[in-house]
Amino acid sequence: MLLLLFPVLLSFSAKGQLQDDILGEWVTGSGKGHIKIERFGSHFYGKIVWLKEPLDPETGKPNTDKNNPNDAKKSNPVYGLQVIKDFVYDAENGEWHDGTIYDPENGKTYSCRIRMKDKNTLDVRGYVGISMLGRSESWFRIK
Repeated sequence: MLLLLFPVLLSFSAKGQLQDDILGEWVTGSGKGHIKIERFGSHFYGKIVWLKEPLDPETGKPNTDKNNPNDAKKSNPVYGLQVIKDFVYDAENGEWHDGTIYDPENGKTYSCRIRMKDKNTLDVRGYVGISMLGRSESWFRIK
């Protein structure tokens, strides 16, 4: 009986492992920030944990989310800002989707999907409406 269940157990293990392959710290394509991706329940989130330029050159103080369309959030620090929200893993397509990505450089939030090119490279595609109308960048795992 155990021999019959072994392939089933392996398939569950592989799916679970693949789902969590996104976890960890990633450098963005621009190199301006590091994003730490974590899982809470069945959803994935990412926050800024390092900035190439952590201080505002004009004020000498930590950068704030000054481009946020919500005035109440403009004074929030960029460091620690959650920029990836609510992603779920789709094992059939091997991607994380149904989430959003926020760009603090322009204050806009985009629909997004994430795929792994290999174990150390993510293809992150932000878009408006349909995936064809957007842009992609590669993020690289920080070891």
